Amino acid sequence: MSESSPTNRFVQIDDAARETNPWTNNEWLCRPDLVEADKLLLVRANMDPMHCHPFHYHPHREEIIYVIYGRAEQWVGHERRILKAGEMAHIPPGVVHATYNPHKEPLVFLAILSPAVLPEEIAADPDPVDVSADPQWSGLRTGLPACTTMDGSAG
Repeated sequence: MSESSPTNRFVQIDDAARETNPWTNNEWLCRPDLVEADKLLLVRANMDPMHCHPFHYHPHREEIIYVIYGRAEQWVGHERRILKAGEMAHIPPGVVHATYNPHKEPLVFLAILSPAVLPEEIAADPDPVDVSADPQWSGLRTGLPACTTMDGSAG
């Protein structure tokens, strides 16, 4: 990563912070260690075909999922939509949601979360909180194409 300072205003592709988690290959473009941001997080998430980020929630952050490429089977609560490029979903804090890619093409989306920095008294809370095994959520996709996480877990 190139040298950054607390007043850094730009993140070019070579400066993105890359990580792989069980759901996606990520390119972080906005977070406090990259730019002077305490209200916004921005990650470009790359999800392989037949993969997913199963049902979960963020206790203290709201989120926007904005599709750049491919199609997302997006759940917000018990509602499901197929989102294509240029479409988005808004998820309030604490609302269970999931992103599935049961399609043959990759899925690329932006996840925008706020706030970036949580108050100290809640900063250690788990985030995200996985609820995919809870009976209320585990049966919602019955009859739909199976998807897995990158570590092989069923979604």
